[in-house]
Amino acid sequence: MKIKLKEGGSELYDFIVQLKLKASDGKEYETDCADIEGIFRIIQSIPSKKAEPFKRRLAKIGYERVKEIENPELAQERMKQLYEEKGYSKEWIEKRIRGIAIRSELTDEWKNRDIKEELEFAILTNEISKAAFGKSVEEYKKLKKLDRENLRDHMDDLELIFTMLGEAATTRITKVKDAQGLEENKLAAR
Repeated sequence: MKIKLKEGGSELYDFIVQLKLKASDGKEYETDCADIEGIFRIIQSIPSKKAEPFKRRLAKIGYERVKEIENPELAQERMKQLYEEKGYSKEWIEKRIRGIAIRSELTDEWKNRDIKEELEFAILTNEISKAAFGKSVEEYKKLKKLDRENLRDHMDDLELIFTMLGEAATTRITKVKDAQGLEENKLAAR
């Protein structure tokens, strides 16, 4: 398939990269890899009938996302349903959703105050976390034994409330002090 893609000049070939991965024999070999978008594109290009269920599922998900763009409330309902399926209580879900809205207000405020880079957002978020919990986000994730998981999805009700309070207070202080740039916003976050 890779040769066909390369010969045909397909853009799918651009999604395939080779990385050295350790095999069962302990040696590292160049292995074809792709990111999630690349995997989806590869699935779409497979002419086999066995790939049809995957293609239908991808089309259904695509359709659902287009509907959510037209009506964002559908995305929020889907999010609630996913959290319910994971076993979270309705009360916790409502706090989590409120926390997302408060976080969005804060990040919008930061964007308006010359905070643009992802690293700067992380620095400011760490300041809030240290003020609220005495730990950076990474330290807190380590305490909870989390790796790639979302820290907020592993917070209890009080932790979510303290996080919301810290972020809402930071938004207000940022506005009152008219904080500009990273250093002034760090002070507001503290």
